[in-house]
Amino acid sequence: MTSTRSLTVQSVRARPVAVPLQRPIVSKVGLFHNWPLILIDLYTEEGVVGHSYLEPYLAVAARVVVPLIDTLGAAAKGQPVAPFDACRRGMGSLHLLGREGATLIALSGLDMAAWDALAQAAGVPLAVYLGGTVGPVPAYNSNGLWLGPSDGLAEEAAALVTEGNFTALKLRLGRATLAEDLAAIAAVREAAGASVKLMCDFNQGLSLGEALLRCHGLDNQGLEWFEEPIAYDNLPGYVQLARELRTPVQLGENFYGPRLLYQAVTAGAGDCVMPDMMRIGGVSGWLRAAAIAGAAGIPMSTHLYPEIAAHLMRVTETAHWLEWQDWANPVLREPFLIDNGQLIVPDRPGQGIEWNEEAVAKYAVQ
Repeated sequence: MTSTRSLTVQSVRARPVAVPLQRPIVSKVGLFHNWPLILIDLYTEEGVVGHSYLEPYLAVAARVVVPLIDTLGAAAKGQPVAPFDACRRGMGSLHLLGREGATLIALSGLDMAAWDALAQAAGVPLAVYLGGTVGPVPAYNSNGLWLGPSDGLAEEAAALVTEGNFTALKLRLGRATLAEDLAAIAAVREAAGASVKLMCDFNQGLSLGEALLRCHGLDNQGLEWFEEPIAYDNLPGYVQLARELRTPVQLGENFYGPRLLYQAVTAGAGDCVMPDMMRIGGVSGWLRAAAIAGAAGIPMSTHLYPEIAAHLMRVTETAHWLEWQDWANPVLREPFLIDNGQLIVPDRPGQGIEWNEEAVAKYAVQ
């Protein structure tokens, strides 16, 4: 039996960086050539350092999130590293300020670092610390196929498949016309191969009326799912889409905390869910959300954070697909491996991430 060490919070450090993207993001939510990250280190009195990172989308968000992390970290000084206790205290302290947005994002980042520290102290990977095993996790490549010029989609799709012998890709839809979306699907399928699965994301770019027309028009394309066709908080609209469409409806990356996931599941607002680590509440929030999805029999996929989320997929009852992006790779000392379309959870203590400090200094945001 693996013994665990009790840990005490000493201090917390949060550092914003902006890393270059191999393929610029072109979507309904914006154009990005660089990707902002907030790197978090949780130092303990016992010498163990837990690591995590956040992806706040906008570089300016660090001006809000980093001070919140600093404040929460200072309040935790001298406290045991006990994520569920910290989650309860943190959520309780946010009743007046609000339990969504930047406040929950900051709590989530600290939660992920705390779990990493505990698993490191136990000397086992996080998946093992949570009662599972290390091993492969089925993944789809989400590093491209944005809403850029259609004439480059075929070449890019072929390249994305070969990056890790992937059997599934994500394609962004919501072009000006249905015909353009159909042409994009056809180009990707021809280049990637007919057997490659396609997950399609609209990035909340359609109104409900547009979504009904567009998704019905694409419902015979054999797609794995329609992801967030409309605004994430329009649950009645998602209920209608899920009821009318044959293609599964995917949502969940914008759920702030497990209770919102529960409300969507009980309303029948989607066929599958994909929580985001920084919004669902970190590892603690994921575990609680996974219990809800498991009880409902709803497939659960990941959104961003592949290195951390892969461990959780190994202990999630209805684990479905892991979304693979290599966006954090530039600042990781040892990036995770992809083999035959699967992310391999490494047999390293904790989450298995450490920083390449030279790269962190290079990409630091002042």
